[in-house]
Amino acid sequence: MNAGAGINMNKGQTFLKLKGIALTAVCLLNVLLPGNAAAEGDPVPGGEAEPAIPIVADQGPYSIEVYPLRHKLVVFKDKKHFKTYPVAVGNLSTPTPVGEYQVIYKGKNWGPSFGPRWLGLNVPWGAYGIHGTNKPYSIGRHLSHGCIRMRNRDVEELYDLIPVGTKVTIAGHVLGDPGHEPRKLAQGAIGADVQLIQNRLKSAGYYSGVCNGKFLASTAEAVRRFQRDHGLRADGVVSAGVYEKLGLME
Repeated sequence: MNAGAGINMNKGQTFLKLKGIALTAVCLLNVLLPGNAAAEGDPVPGGEAEPAIPIVADQGPYSIEVYPLRHKLVVFKDKKHFKTYPVAVGNLSTPTPVGEYQVIYKGKNWGPSFGPRWLGLNVPWGAYGIHGTNKPYSIGRHLSHGCIRMRNRDVEELYDLIPVGTKVTIAGHVLGDPGHEPRKLAQGAIGADVQLIQNRLKSAGYYSGVCNGKFLASTAEAVRRFQRDHGLRADGVVSAGVYEKLGLME
């Protein structure tokens, strides 16, 4: 490789790193400053169809699967089991997002609560990631705010192993713990269950915004229209009746 090629590659790497930082910053702003979040009516780039949950293609030899009920993070290499780590995951009120995502950013030393390493995921409704912790007693429990916590020595090992672009699959029922009723959803809620409701309402012709897992005003209005048409109280809250009419519960 000639020197010019090396310079171009360094510029490209710098651009990707800056892009990752910018994406993560936007996610953090959307979580911390909901009023500044993108409007739900924003068009999808390229007019592509949206799945109910983000679907990510395999990239590279590594992939990660997270099993919240078992508090396990499993690394695969060339589709074969490589290593398993114990983790902490979100509690019932702030669950770890279910679905298929991608590592879009890697960072170091964000603060004691995040341990020495951070691997950010492209969850559309907020900043979620795999990181260390200053609370090692939480490992093996449902004690995080949705992120996946690891022991610091484990996340350092994972950080060195996993490249940006790696697929991360988080298992679980999209409506939550199968032993509990799905949560009521109202304006201000975020999560995979919100994204699923948006997708169902969009398919039924009630919602025209982006299925981004953010329950903003346009989602509430779509729910109210659906409720009125199906003989339900039009309060904009997704409760058992709405889940049933959308075919998500029996």
